Amino acid sequence: MEVQIRPLARSIDVEPGGNLLEALRANSVPVSYSCLAGRCGTCRCKVVRGSVLESGSDGSRPLDGEQGFVLACQTFITEPCAIEIQEPDEVVVHPARIIKATVASIEDATHDIKILRLRPSKPLDFSPGQYALLQFTPEHIRPYSMAGLCGDSELEFHIRLVDRGRVTTFVADELKVGDSVRVSGPMGSAYLRRKEGPVICVAGGTGLAPILSIMRGALAEGMRNPVHLYFGVRSERDVYGLTWINAIKKDFPQIQVHVVLSTGAAEGYRFGLVTEAIQSDWSSLENFRAYLCGAPPMVEAATALVQKLGVHPDKVYADAFYASGT
Repeated sequence: MEVQIRPLARSIDVEPGGNLLEALRANSVPVSYSCLAGRCGTCRCKVVRGSVLESGSDGSRPLDGEQGFVLACQTFITEPCAIEIQEPDEVVVHPARIIKATVASIEDATHDIKILRLRPSKPLDFSPGQYALLQFTPEHIRPYSMAGLCGDSELEFHIRLVDRGRVTTFVADELKVGDSVRVSGPMGSAYLRRKEGPVICVAGGTGLAPILSIMRGALAEGMRNPVHLYFGVRSERDVYGLTWINAIKKDFPQIQVHVVLSTGAAEGYRFGLVTEAIQSDWSSLENFRAYLCGAPPMVEAATALVQKLGVHPDKVYADAFYASGT
């Protein structure tokens, strides 16, 4: 059964019912992957013609337009089709690992944000912008984004405390320096693309963590793309991370930073929603890439806006921070 691979000008043969990711790997097609279990989202691709069978779904479904995204590791080929994958130079392969880590420090960033640093027993390979699953106890498990780079001696996470949140209450009240934490990952498809052209980053609250990782990664790679960061928080007391951002700006002056407060004006900051600030500043974002990190309502609104302003859907990278299991 023939499967066309785009943008590569080639086709591969797949046995009926064959797994898409296995077929891509067997035919040496460059494709990103990590967990191989449908959790990390790294192997996301698009079915632009034909039907597929997704594991866990009720049956095959036709996919077209912008609704055709699937996870290759959970997709089985049922008829000839065309698959769109990432450009080869955007592919990352970080086989998912489970490593042990030790709590190195827990610090207050704001009244409700903790900076957690873990010292891993072994290196964890990941791309800037990805996240990992942290297991503090069998009952306290939650995904958090790395804020640093994989070459750092410690893994840095930003954790916002949620009222009556099971996991965040444990972090605030019981977790101690020296405790063991199980780290599983990496996960996520909103990682740094080493491409030329302007970039817009939108971070809400602790969505700043993966954006910091992306900016640190861009600096480490010697990228010189113009970067426009919009950082949205509730009020002045929720602002954090500016020391890190300013340190990056010293060596990466192309970064322009806009801090936007949604409730209460303060000197030096903008007032309103990040989407309002972006809409005020830009009439077109054509040829931009967009990295969006934060709560789902903000990510959804920012996604709709940047696409309206001309960012191609394939150049919008987002991992929303869902509050379940906090």
